[in-house]
Amino acid sequence: MDNKKPKKPFYALPENIPTSAQIVNAARSSLRTFDTKRPNTPREEQRHLFPTSTNRAPETRPPSAFSLTSRHFEGPDSRPVSGTRLSPLDYHPKPISPLDCENILVPRPPPIDLSKAPARRGSGNRSKLPSSGEGSESSLIRSGQGDELTYTESSGEKATIGSSDLSEDSFDAKTSLPSGNAGDSRESSAGSQRSHCDGNVDVPSEPEDVYTRDVEPLVVELSSLKKKDCKRIYELAGLLYDALDKHNCLTKQFEHRANLLKTIFKLLDVEEPRVVLKLVRLILAFKVAGNNLLNVCKLIFKIGRSDKNDIYFLEDNLLNLLLETIRATDVTHSWEALIYLVGAVKFLTGNADILKRLAKLDCIKTLALLMHSINKVNGNSEKPGEQFGHILVQLTAALRNLADTSSGRDRFLTHNVIDGLVLVMETYSGDSDLMMYISRILSKSTLHTDCCSVLANLPQFYKAFVSLLKRHLMKDDLVVRLCFVIGNLTIKNDAARLKLFHESNSIETLLLILKTYLELDQQGRTRAYGPEEDFSGSVDKGETQVSKVEDVLIKVMRVIANLTINEEVGTAISKNSEFMKLLLKIIDEKDIIHHEEVIINAVVAINNLSYYIINNQSQIGLQLNIAQSLLKLLMINNMEGILEAARVFGNLTRHKQVRDYLSQNKVDAIMVTLLDSNNRELVYIACGVLINFMLDEEKRPILKKEGGIKKLLEVLRDFGKEDWQLSACVCKVLVNYSCRIHSSTNSFGQEEAIELSELLTEYIDKDMALGDSLANVDDDEMKEYIEDVWHEEFYSIGSQLLKRIVSHLSPLEPLEAPS
Repeated sequence: MDNKKPKKPFYALPENIPTSAQIVNAARSSLRTFDTKRPNTPREEQRHLFPTSTNRAPETRPPSAFSLTSRHFEGPDSRPVSGTRLSPLDYHPKPISPLDCENILVPRPPPIDLSKAPARRGSGNRSKLPSSGEGSESSLIRSGQGDELTYTESSGEKATIGSSDLSEDSFDAKTSLPSGNAGDSRESSAGSQRSHCDGNVDVPSEPEDVYTRDVEPLVVELSSLKKKDCKRIYELAGLLYDALDKHNCLTKQFEHRANLLKTIFKLLDVEEPRVVLKLVRLILAFKVAGNNLLNVCKLIFKIGRSDKNDIYFLEDNLLNLLLETIRATDVTHSWEALIYLVGAVKFLTGNADILKRLAKLDCIKTLALLMHSINKVNGNSEKPGEQFGHILVQLTAALRNLADTSSGRDRFLTHNVIDGLVLVMETYSGDSDLMMYISRILSKSTLHTDCCSVLANLPQFYKAFVSLLKRHLMKDDLVVRLCFVIGNLTIKNDAARLKLFHESNSIETLLLILKTYLELDQQGRTRAYGPEEDFSGSVDKGETQVSKVEDVLIKVMRVIANLTINEEVGTAISKNSEFMKLLLKIIDEKDIIHHEEVIINAVVAINNLSYYIINNQSQIGLQLNIAQSLLKLLMINNMEGILEAARVFGNLTRHKQVRDYLSQNKVDAIMVTLLDSNNRELVYIACGVLINFMLDEEKRPILKKEGGIKKLLEVLRDFGKEDWQLSACVCKVLVNYSCRIHSSTNSFGQEEAIELSELLTEYIDKDMALGDSLANVDDDEMKEYIEDVWHEEFYSIGSQLLKRIVSHLSPLEPLEAPS
C-alpha cells in the first residue's frame, strides 16, 4: 500500500503555488461557494391590477377601477367599437316613382286573433300575447315559402328571419325584455312555429321539447325576478346551468342562446357577488365574445379584487370556465378582456385553497400557452405590443404564486415556462413591473437544480441578465433578485460561470453594481429607489435587519465569489484590483455585530480572490492589507467571522512576509487556541493555517509552547476514525512541525510521542481503523468509498509521521515498529 502513491515530502511546496485548499482536502477547499437567503417579497395588502409602485403612465394602462352595470352588456357577441369611421359608399340610388313604391310596399295584413290559434305545448301558465286590438305594434305571418317568417311593422316595412338561426347581433344595447314574458318573446320564433302546408299540425322536435319542458319555465321565472330576489336568482341560475349542460345546450349554436343571455344580462345588477358569479358562470359557458366578453371579464376582475369573495370561486366549475375562457380567447383581438381575466386569476392565486385547485387544473399550462402565444405574435411583429405587456404582468404575477405549488416545478419544466420567460425578458426589458415578476419567479425556481440547468443552458439569458442590470441599476428590488438568480446558477454550474464571464460587459457590470451600492451605503441610504426603509420595531431579538442596499451588496458579492470558483474567471477577476479594494472597504467600514451577513459574504469573496494572488513583491502590499483588515474578526466573539477569516489566512500564509506579519499579531497562537473549539470545521481550518506556519522553523516552538501538541492529539483521538480528512490535517501539522527532528521526546514530549505512536499504529492498520465503520455498512460502493478516503487522505501521511516518530525515539524507550 505504501507504493500506491508516489513518495514525496508533504512539506515540499509544489511549483504551482499551493494554497491551503491544496494542502488540506478539496472537500474543505478555501475556495468555496456560499448561499444566501432569497429576497423577501412582502404580500400586498390590497389587490391591484398593476403594482402600486408601477411606472406605467395612467393613460397607457387599462383602468383598475371602473363602473359596470347590466346596461354595458349588449346583444350577444356584438363587436367592440373600433373608433374608426368608415368612408361612405360611392353609391347614388335611382329616384323611385310613387308607382314603384306601391309595388315595393307590402299591404298590411289583417289582425290575427291569437285567442283562436291552437294552444302551444307547455304554454299553459303563460299570459297571452296582446292581440292587434290590444295595441299590438307588430305581428308575425308566414310567407308560405318553407319555414320563413315575415316580421311586419306598422310602417309596412318587411324583413325575413331564418327558421333555424336568430342573429345574436339582432338585439339593440338598449332593448330589454318585457318583465315576466321572456318565454313569450320567443313565441313567434321559427323554432316554435310549425309548417301547416300539408294541413297537419307538426309534432315539436326533440330539442324544442327539451327547451319547452326543462329550460323555458326556468327562464320565464328568472326573467320575472328583481335584483332583490338574490336567493331565488342563485337557485334558478344553478338549475338553468344544469339543465342546459345536461342537454349539451351551452354552445354558440343553441337556438335560444340570445334570449337567455339577454335575460341573464338584465340581472347582473344584483348586489350579491355570489349570485353574480352564478350568472357569470352561464355567460362564460355560452362563450360570449366582443364587448360582452370584455365586460364579463371586468366583472370577474371586480369581484375578485375582494378576498372576501374568494370562497365563491371554489363553487361548481367556475375556475374551470375561467381557464377555458383564457385558452379560447384570441389574444390579438380580445387582449383587453385577457388583461382583466388573467388579472382575476392573479388575485385568486393569492388564496391558498384556490391555488391548490388551480394547480390541479394545470393553470400553469394555460398561462404558459398564453405566454408562448404572445411571444409568437411579438416575434412576427416589428414592435412588441404594449397591450401584451399588460397581460404578461398579470400572467407572471400568477405564475409567481403557482411556482410554490408541489407540482409547480415539474409543470414549469414540462411547459417550457422558463424558456418563455427569458424570451419575455428580451422583448420587454424596459418594463420594470414585468421584469420584477419574472425575477421573482426565477428566484423561486432556481432554488432547484433542474430549473437552474434549464436556465443556464439558455444563451440569451446571460445577455438579457446583463442588459437588465445595466438598464435598471437603481431598481434595488429588481437588481437584488437578478443577482440572486445568477448566484443560484453559478453556485454549482461551472458552465454558467464561464458563459456569464464571457458575456460582453458582464464583469464590468458586476463591478459597477458593487461600487454604486457601496457608495449608497456610505451615504447612509437604505434604498436606491423609493422611500427609505424604517427598521424601528421590525427587528426580532437577536436578529439584524438588512437594508435593500446591503442586500444588493450581499447578492452581488455572492455572484463574484461563485464566479471565481472557475480558475479562468477567478484569475481574470483577481487581476482587477478594484474588486478587492471595494471588498476591503466594506470590511473596514462595517462592524460584524450589526452587519454580520454583509461582512461574512465580503470575506468569502475576498477568500476566493486571494486564492489567485501570485507570490511576488507587487502583491505583497495587497496581501498585507487584507491580513490587516481581517485581524479584527479574530478579536470578536463571532464564530462565522473567525471561521471565514481563518480561511483567508490559509491562502495568505503561503507567503513568508504575511506569515511574519500575522505571527507578530499572535495569529499563530490564536490558531492553536482554536484547536479547542467544538466546531470541527473551525478546527480543520485552524490546522490548515498551522500547516503553513510550521514551514518556518522560528515559528514552530509556539505550537508546543501553547499546548498545541496535546490539543492535536486530542483532536486525533476524538475525531480520528470519524473524520479521516481532519486526522490527515493534524498529521500534516505535525509533519511540518517535526521537519528537523532529532528526538521525538524532545519534539513532542515523552507521553505525547508514545500516545501518538500508539494511535497512528492503530490508524494505519486497515482492519483496526475501518472495522467498525465497514461493519455498519451494507452497500459495497459505500465500503469502497470509505476505504478510498482512508487510504487517499490519511494512510500515506499517517505512515510518514509514525515512521518519523518511531525512528527518533530514545533507545531507552524502545518501541516496536509496525510490521
